[in-house]
Amino acid sequence: MATGALRRTALYELHKAHGAKFGPFAGWDMPLVYADQGALDSHLHTRMYASIFDVSHMLQTRIVGSDRHRFLERLVVADLKELSVGSSTLSLFTNEKGGIEDDTIITQQHDSLYVVSNAGCADKDYAHLQQHAKAMQAQGADVKVQRIEDHSLVALQGPASQRTLERLTGVDLGQMMFMTGCLIDIKGVPCHVTRSGYTGEDGFEISVPADAAVAVTQGLLENPEIKLAGLGARDSLRLEAGLCLYGSDIDSTTTPMEANLVWTIGKRRRVEGGFIGADVILDQVAKKSGQRRRIGLVIEGAPARAHAKVLSPEGEVVGEVTSGVPAPSLGKNIAMAYVKKGYHKKDTPLKVVVRNRMQDAKVVRMPFVPSNYHKI
Repeated sequence: MATGALRRTALYELHKAHGAKFGPFAGWDMPLVYADQGALDSHLHTRMYASIFDVSHMLQTRIVGSDRHRFLERLVVADLKELSVGSSTLSLFTNEKGGIEDDTIITQQHDSLYVVSNAGCADKDYAHLQQHAKAMQAQGADVKVQRIEDHSLVALQGPASQRTLERLTGVDLGQMMFMTGCLIDIKGVPCHVTRSGYTGEDGFEISVPADAAVAVTQGLLENPEIKLAGLGARDSLRLEAGLCLYGSDIDSTTTPMEANLVWTIGKRRRVEGGFIGADVILDQVAKKSGQRRRIGLVIEGAPARAHAKVLSPEGEVVGEVTSGVPAPSLGKNIAMAYVKKGYHKKDTPLKVVVRNRMQDAKVVRMPFVPSNYHKI
């Protein structure tokens, strides 16, 4: 539903009833914080119990047809042919220069590929998919891209997620592993559920019919351990988990090698290539080249924000911060940055310029906070 220049999700009135403070994000009016808890409170509550994040602004697509794997493997780096039914994978849309056009989660369904990508790239991604689908269709390929507009997307994240969802499904979710998905009825509503998220915690992303989104969300909120959370907490949680935000930590000029995302490239794809920009990307992988690397930093003093300069101990500018926050779970200031190759190794001492002051920093491994994904 349109409201001026901003769109609203199906949960807008529910957010409003809970005292949400809204702000614009990717063309949507999205909840940032709530009356009963700020971003810090939501962050810590998610780590201890669980929170609900409305992520309905993200793009959901379904790709069908007998040539769907061949089609999408042209656009992303994942090995989709070998992805088992019910399994999900993080992948990257790439461009001719080897840059990342977006990151995406792809789930193999028995008759389709279910693709979730970023709200800020939604129109660009959909146009990209449609353009290439039409080109393949013109050559006789059997493939079709369907934009899913009648479903909301709700993320339930935190240690209490499984037991909360089980109460509404009657299904034992203990055997459902991280990065898998299946169809589950929640309060009698058919939903597509993936065990994934953007917080580093165990949790689920629930694609639910929009007209049932409020009822399902209210059902989850019946557990007193569950609270609504907004974009403020989502950002600090994902940064503690070492997860990239598209447009900040990765963009169309960043290659997988530079972003330390080579692991998203399937083994077969590293041999066969066949995706856009493969010549550039695979050459960098083979030579371990690229001029910069994404790193994690722990910073002394005030928190560093995006675009803060990173310096060598001798004062040479060697990089730039892309995201930074005070980490509530650690009591430290953390950041992601890109630095010249050679300054990216663990424990390398660096400096970060904050408010015209040079502050000590050290390269650390990510995630900053250990992940709690549900694995065997």
